[in-house]
Amino acid sequence: MADQLSQRRVPAEWEPQEAIWLQWPGPYEKTFEVAFAKMASVIVQYQKLHLLCDTERIKNQARAAIQEVGLDPDHPNITWHILPNDNAWMRDNGPVYVMVGNEMRIQNWEFDAWGGAFGSYVPYAKDNRVPDKVAEFLDMPVEQVDIVHERGNLEFNGVDTLILNWSALGDPDRNSGYTKDQATSDLKRWFGVSKVIFIEGMPETDLTKGHVDGIARFIDVNTVVVPECTHASRCKPGDGRDDAVYNNAAKTIADAGFRVIRDPMEATVEYNGKTFDTNYANWTVGNGFVLLVGFDNPETDLAAKARVESYFPGRDVHVVEMLSSWASGGGAHCHTNDQPAAMTVWPEKSNSD
Repeated sequence: MADQLSQRRVPAEWEPQEAIWLQWPGPYEKTFEVAFAKMASVIVQYQKLHLLCDTERIKNQARAAIQEVGLDPDHPNITWHILPNDNAWMRDNGPVYVMVGNEMRIQNWEFDAWGGAFGSYVPYAKDNRVPDKVAEFLDMPVEQVDIVHERGNLEFNGVDTLILNWSALGDPDRNSGYTKDQATSDLKRWFGVSKVIFIEGMPETDLTKGHVDGIARFIDVNTVVVPECTHASRCKPGDGRDDAVYNNAAKTIADAGFRVIRDPMEATVEYNGKTFDTNYANWTVGNGFVLLVGFDNPETDLAAKARVESYFPGRDVHVVEMLSSWASGGGAHCHTNDQPAAMTVWPEKSNSD
């Protein structure tokens, strides 16, 4: 049998999934509850949903919020867990699932609350143990990875390529002294990819130092969607700031041999005194559906829905307004943690060579 490291891959998000996991918002993120309940009501129509609650009290609040949007909290596709956690961003502190041969494994990368970007008072010790607890429930082996990184900064095509933002992984508050050469070797080793594409830079309102799931998203093995500034957005074409981040990402990815589609940011929204561009890239994909961040702007929400339907033909696209979440750093993709179905079929490599 060939060395296991050469038989690794991380399934793409559009491949069959076993379930989606969410960490239910606690008292500091309670304004997210309605959006979470609406996300839950979509997900259970298509697949299993695991809901992690830090305490019984939060579980009771979650059940009430779910019932409020018309979903039965005892729906057969919902599994409830009392599992200690600190935040509602399970994309980042939750498991990374890797196929090794025909076996699914969980990886637990170190998590330090985004390099302390939100202040030293933000707890994360419980979050850092969540992958181990999930693995225990699923009876999966765990690989401990002594590198600080978040899954929201990992974009896989499911075959041979990983796109990520060096500004986040190389952040000295996360990994002091870490180099691109080290990272390239580590990422290829842990994920089994042969191509690692580093983009760099972060939009001005980004609170994660540039997670890739707001900048570049695979929609198939060979195609990547990157947001585009317009004259109607907060960022402007040629502004040398956010525009440069998106344009440079698009060029880097195109130069690596991939088709790039630019997704226009067609308006701004105001929320709690802050101005945001309508960036719809932070979608999450499930079995037969896509969850799209809504900005409470019917014109741009509907236009984005139509575009994403064209990116993922055959999938239902659901828009959930989540401005409170967006103002705190992210959207649907940032909150969801998808568990791939164990697959034994290995796809062909991309055509980007």
